[in-house]
Amino acid sequence: MRIWILLIIMMSILTTCFAYTDDQIADAIFLAEGGYKAKYLYGIVSVKYKDEAEARKICLNTIRNNRKRYDDYGHKQYPTYLEFLQSRYCPIGASNDPKNLNKNWLKNVRYFLERSN
Repeated sequence: MRIWILLIIMMSILTTCFAYTDDQIADAIFLAEGGYKAKYLYGIVSVKYKDEAEARKICLNTIRNNRKRYDDYGHKQYPTYLEFLQSRYCPIGASNDPKNLNKNWLKNVRYFLERSN
């Protein structure tokens, strides 16, 4: 009986963490960062890119790499993958965020993810 309960809990955690595909998360990030009106597509400010396709590729690489990091150690500090991703992608209190807008990132990304389903 205990094993079944543990399996149900584990499946619930996995479903919650990975309910969205990398592409869905990238789409939500694109919209949360301002879409085509944004100064930096996908919020990419750390590296230069030549066009939207390259910015999306950078975003997707970040999403994938941080899924692995979340599995390896991020889950110990952050209850969800998206919270961990925010800490890496758009951290609250970052020096390049003088207006403290990063605090809205997670809420906005979740909003666009929910609209995609």
